[in-house]
Amino acid sequence: MTISQAKAKIEEYKKQKDICILAHSYESRDIIEIADFTGDSYKLSVDASKVKNKNIVFAGVHFMAQTAKMLSPDKNVYMPNTAAGCEMAEQMDVDTLAAMKKKEPDRLVVAYVNTTAELKTLCDVCVTSSSAVKIVSALKEKKILFIPDCNLGDFVKKACPDKDIMLFNGGCPAHQRATKADAIAAKAAHPEALLLVHPECRPEVTALADYVGSTSGIMQFAHKSDKKEFIIGTEMSIAEHLEFECPDKKFFLLSKNIICPNMRMTTLMDVYSICKDIDTPAASDREIIMSDELIRKARVCIDKMIELGG
Repeated sequence: MTISQAKAKIEEYKKQKDICILAHSYESRDIIEIADFTGDSYKLSVDASKVKNKNIVFAGVHFMAQTAKMLSPDKNVYMPNTAAGCEMAEQMDVDTLAAMKKKEPDRLVVAYVNTTAELKTLCDVCVTSSSAVKIVSALKEKKILFIPDCNLGDFVKKACPDKDIMLFNGGCPAHQRATKADAIAAKAAHPEALLLVHPECRPEVTALADYVGSTSGIMQFAHKSDKKEFIIGTEMSIAEHLEFECPDKKFFLLSKNIICPNMRMTTLMDVYSICKDIDTPAASDREIIMSDELIRKARVCIDKMIELGG
């Protein structure tokens, strides 16, 4: 089967079996091209809650599909490849957070959306990379425990100097690989280019950036800017997508090491397979199943995020 044949069959299955495909922006180009919605994890979960299809195929990583299920409990949510986890989301477990809460009982727990549903049950409010500063600024509480990404947490801490923010030493291994030396070298090699980086990067990298924002924010900035050259400081797939979307502009990598292996796990044939099998028992091991109690408890911090951040 060729790529074009696989894409054609996926489009047929989508119509026949009432399927909506969501693809995170870090997925490969061939998956992005057959998706109904693309974007960052939170945007896709909101998209999932609005679609009328009964079946959702989420090409991303596990915590993203969980969030989609929490916001759309009446829909069937499937992952094309269930091995696609998130190293950051798995860095902290319930026992670790419970111990920290016991030591710091007066701190409000702010969780990055890149966390498991189980961990979210112990959190007060959730944030995304695009909404974190807005939400933390809006909180009346001054003492905060920010988990799990210390780089995003540091970015928020600097933007909210009136808050007493305690950080957990976690983060995204892919974004951590970008160094200050990488940023200096990239800017020297491309002096006309603006450096756009994700706040999951190290503080010494974000300090050199012309723009710091979420994946969607970086893409929107590049689209709207009248500049013609950009250094992209997030998962390297974003530079490729922007090359297709903005053929009149040039995009360079901050580092060739910012690669997420979990996002690369899902292939077009994985998407084809789940679409083909979605109405058969063969799809059951790829469906996201969550108890009503887990959804109810984990949604508290998600609903608070929606209330404060929109």
